[in-house]
Amino acid sequence: MRSIQAEDYQTVPRAVAVMPKTYAAGSRTGRHTHPRAQLLYATAGLMVATAEDGTWVVPEGHALWIPPGLPHAVAMHGDVSMCSAYLALEAITGFPARARVVEVSALLAAALAALTREPVLYDEAGRGGHLAALVLDEIGRAPETPLTLPLPGDARLRRICIGLIDDPALDLDLDAWADQAGVSRRTLTRGFRHETGLSFGQWRARARVVRALALLADGQAPRQVAACVGYRSLQALRGRIGNLIDAPA
Repeated sequence: MRSIQAEDYQTVPRAVAVMPKTYAAGSRTGRHTHPRAQLLYATAGLMVATAEDGTWVVPEGHALWIPPGLPHAVAMHGDVSMCSAYLALEAITGFPARARVVEVSALLAAALAALTREPVLYDEAGRGGHLAALVLDEIGRAPETPLTLPLPGDARLRRICIGLIDDPALDLDLDAWADQAGVSRRTLTRGFRHETGLSFGQWRARARVVRALALLADGQAPRQVAACVGYRSLQALRGRIGNLIDAPA
């Protein structure tokens, strides 16, 4: 029987080791790290992962690329089924050095599912080895999505971000946020763009969508969710979600 303990896959003498696992709604992993890189693929449900430098929302059909050694925690919204692929360091040369949410192609999904039916110590010259090579190739090709909420390193800007993550419906204008952080409006706007790659308005919109997706996965009523994250109508929220998910990273 295949283990569902992540530590059992970190020293497997294979380039790719896959572990399917399920979690009940509301489960949390706690902060942890893995020696290997991890592709955390949501086959059902929605996950929200957090680390020092960002927050990532991982809906069904998407996966979070996690570099080796990155401390992170994962919260489950709704019942979650996942498939983790743990990748040996020598197999990921040239892969991204930062976490990101990627789209999972039908080919990658099928290859991961097939590899879970092979022995953990699959025949590297046989079907298992071919599937592992396909998994690595598809991960390398997977397009990034904008389902990332990067966090700035500047403590003043970070306080604003934490405030908005805690209550995304807050509707202060730029001058009010700048006053709260003790910075000028110019410093706020330039700092956000420099440290996150997003304008303040773009970042706030993403924060609202991230919270909305989590609340919807938890089963809350859509109109209630829209109000909770600061939108006056459900239509406006749906438009924001669609724009974010469909937009290139």
